[in-house]
Amino acid sequence: MMAAARGALAVLTFLVLATVALAQGLEPTLPDPVLEARAQELHKVLRCLVCQNQSIHESNAELARDLRNVVRERVAAGDSDAQVLTYVVARYGDWVLLRPPFNAGTMLLWLGPPLILATALLGTGVYFVRSRRSIPDMKPLTSEEQARVAALLGEERQG
Repeated sequence: MMAAARGALAVLTFLVLATVALAQGLEPTLPDPVLEARAQELHKVLRCLVCQNQSIHESNAELARDLRNVVRERVAAGDSDAQVLTYVVARYGDWVLLRPPFNAGTMLLWLGPPLILATALLGTGVYFVRSRRSIPDMKPLTSEEQARVAALLGEERQG
């Protein structure tokens, strides 16, 4: 009886693990570990076109899986890293790179954040300079004004 229960438990465990493995979407890997490591490094510099802010290495999207397979095919075919990236960029554009090159098409992408920051700092500086100018120069109170302030403060304390 115990052997049958153990056998059933083993089968059930196998089925659960097989289901988990299928849910993870097992991908083929290259038989050569050096080539697979190169392919995985390339996966980390390519953007998932579905997720847009993840590399294809991190993404579970089907398109990312397809791109990982394309990269593996190109690496297995003997392409250098530069050739693989050129191949993928030719099909998807510079957007597929997590760090696109600096050129006329990506100039705003690279220069936009520093320009926005510089504009914000300049605007803040101008605001503070102008607000400082709008404050009238403070002159010391005359004796009459001091007496009036003392009288007002005296009234408030009593009331």
